[in-house]
Amino acid sequence: MNERITTPYEGRPAVWDETAEIEAPLRLHRSTAPPEWMDYNDHMSESCFLLAFGDNADAFFRFLGVDEAYRAGGHSLYTSETHLHHRHEVALGDPLEMSLQLLDHDRRRLHIFHEMRKGGSGVLLASAEQLLVHVDTRAGRSADLPTHLLERLDAIAATHAALPTPDVVGRPMGIRH
Repeated sequence: MNERITTPYEGRPAVWDETAEIEAPLRLHRSTAPPEWMDYNDHMSESCFLLAFGDNADAFFRFLGVDEAYRAGGHSLYTSETHLHHRHEVALGDPLEMSLQLLDHDRRRLHIFHEMRKGGSGVLLASAEQLLVHVDTRAGRSADLPTHLLERLDAIAATHAALPTPDVVGRPMGIRH
């Protein structure tokens, strides 16, 4: 059997709407912590936080215009770096509300920030900072984003410019002495 990871958004088309207002931050994905994400401590396993943030990123990709048709054309976005910050445990059935902030972008890279909050209470459960690179999948190397995606990123960036940069962004890991 050849199984692979899928997201809840696979098979859904891109949804960019030139006339729609852009949220700051974007709120494109909600979930509920399922049984298969729980570990031996009866809370969400650390790898599943990244899975949830991956689903949030995929919702963003479709919002932006990166879907199966785009990838079939030989381009995609790959994650090159991720920093996770765990704040609170997630229990079975907890409602998860995700947000995404575009921190920066250039012709090949996107710097994004996710937050996961507990639905209802708004308690910050975790955050993730990611650097993504646009790739030519046939050539196996980075490639410039097409003009239409850059224009959409510019529009998102203009809206997100009013948001403060979260204090954990760019923070190095280490033991402070």
